[in-house]
Amino acid sequence: MGFRSFAFGITIRVLLIILLVHLGMYFYMKENSLLQGFIFSLILVFQTFNLITFSNTTNRKITRFLDSIRYSDFSSTFTKDSKLGKSFKEMNLSFNEVINAFKKTRAEKEEQMLFLQIMIQHINTGILSFESRGQIGVINGAAKQLLQIPQFKDIHDLGKLSKELLKMVLDLHPGGSFSIKINADLHLNVQSAAFKMEGKSWTLLSFQNIKSELQKNELKAWQNLTKVLRHEIMNSMTPIASLANSLGTILEEDLEEVASGLMINKDSYLDLSEGLETISKRSTGLVDFVNAYRDYTNIPPPKIRRVRVKDMFENICTLMKEELPQSGISLETSIQPTGLEIIADREMIQMILINLVKNAKEAMEKANNRSIQLNAASDPHGHPYIQVTDHGEGIVPEALERIFVPFYTTKKTGSGIGLAISRQIMNLHQGNLEVASVPGERTTFTLFFGSG
Repeated sequence: MGFRSFAFGITIRVLLIILLVHLGMYFYMKENSLLQGFIFSLILVFQTFNLITFSNTTNRKITRFLDSIRYSDFSSTFTKDSKLGKSFKEMNLSFNEVINAFKKTRAEKEEQMLFLQIMIQHINTGILSFESRGQIGVINGAAKQLLQIPQFKDIHDLGKLSKELLKMVLDLHPGGSFSIKINADLHLNVQSAAFKMEGKSWTLLSFQNIKSELQKNELKAWQNLTKVLRHEIMNSMTPIASLANSLGTILEEDLEEVASGLMINKDSYLDLSEGLETISKRSTGLVDFVNAYRDYTNIPPPKIRRVRVKDMFENICTLMKEELPQSGISLETSIQPTGLEIIADREMIQMILINLVKNAKEAMEKANNRSIQLNAASDPHGHPYIQVTDHGEGIVPEALERIFVPFYTTKKTGSGIGLAISRQIMNLHQGNLEVASVPGERTTFTLFFGSG
């Protein structure tokens, strides 16, 4: 605009307006010319408008700056009028610094939001938020996997999984928690928190499947109980067995000394001798029985390494190739992919599989389908699993919940400890052992492993 400063520009415009006023009055009064007066009036109006426009430069600049902040348009720059003076230059620099600061803050906020979204989607805890009307806000992959509800858009859709769960969630106070068993595979622990965002009240729920934790606590409780029982029984039965043997020996020695004098009743001796022998045998048998459960409380840590499932299956087939055909049972294997590997203690896992195959054989005494399937594959998340399936009599629902409890068995002969040890071994592998059964059709035991 040719002016060195804003103040100088204002001064020049004011002086021009004053000059035009005087010149217009001069020509009008001196020469009484309406035309010249009209021309000067137009020039005066133009100059006044120019002065107003020029003086509004600061207002327009502030308005543009505030609009940039309001609409998050951080692409604006303020440099065009820096030549109007030092004050304009400083104002432009301040505006640009503020714009850059907002731009940096917004970028950091977006990065933090992206990080939080990625973190929420990758944690193992299910996260779900809903507003006061029930509309779902955020839901992560873990929550979708746990709840398995298609088209989950409203909190009332929880009723599709469990009406009791929905009622407990709606009645839950902020900061409260509860646990609920949905089915055999899902035991949820739910925690709640409340917050406000954009004037709306929101509830944040976290879901965790605590089934494995409950199993670990139950296993630890059984182990402690078994240790106590074993300790007390051994302390009581060992001296009883020893004393019974000693009394039997003393009785025989005393009999030899008094036999010639017939100072003892023969029938009484036999009864006493048989009684002591029975006490000795039962005591020794009970001690051996208790010692048999030593492995349950003293399983060594697994020696973890990479194991090819194919090699392990071939070894199991070799070990069982004579026992199964004698009962008319075939063992079929399937591995997808064929090079599937697991991270585990080979000997321990092989022991579990052999035990499961033998159990399957015993369950198929009256089965028409005389085959046992040994399958291995990976789930969609890349976690390998191994399944042992038989087509025997199956397991009734009442027994499914208890077959992993130590000392519980559905067989006429059996200690009820094999499946409990097997599940403990899988827990030591950070995995799990599960069972599904349709009585009279099939029973499947599944060994779940971590990602290989």
